[in-house]
Formats: sequence, C-alpha cells, structure tokens
Amino acid sequence: MKMIIAIVQDKDSNRLSSEFIDHNIRATKLSSSGGFLRSGNTTFLIGIADERVDKVLEIIQQTSHQREQFMTPPVNLDNSLDSEAAFPVEVQVGGATVFVVPVEQFKQF
Repeated sequence: MKMIIAIVQDKDSNRLSSEFIDHNIRATKLSSSGGFLRSGNTTFLIGIADERVDKVLEIIQQTSHQREQFMTPPVNLDNSLDSEAAFPVEVQVGGATVFVVPVEQFKQF
C-alpha cells in the first residue's frame, strides 16, 4: 500500500476530484496555500494499493496543467534598483507536486 500526497492548484482540484470519483479512488481533500505566490492549492491524500498507483499518477498528470500567470513583484523601497522591477512578470504556475510514500500499516476503526 502507498500514500500519495498530491498538491494541485485550486483551478484543477474540482476536475481532479471528479476523476477520482469516476475511477473509484477515495481521496481526502485539504485546502492549502502555496508559499511562492500565496495562491490557493488543494492537497489530496490518497491511500491506494500498489498496483493502482500508476493509474492515480496518470489521472493527476492528465488533469493538473501548468499555465502562465502574471504577478507583480513586491515593491522595493531601494531607489538604487531598476524602476522596471515593479512591472508584472510572467511565471509558470499549476501542475502538480506529488509524493508517493510507503505505508507501513493501515487500520480502519
């Protein structure tokens, strides 16, 4: 048995949750926030049999897409820096960060 921890952008979480339901994959959905852009994320915790791990990873990969987004860097009060630093810059966001870890024991009460 494995525990899959998948962190996805909020924009992808509903679609991913629906795919899990369609494929009879039970997942716990937690709200979380990212450190880089402080944007909303969703963390899924999935306990799954070893032989189904690849299917879960495939579903996550197909539903969690990277996209371009503009962000405005924090304002710096240092006048010696270039004034163009305050303009929005394009960054890649989205996709999924996934951890697959072994489960030593599983119990249901």
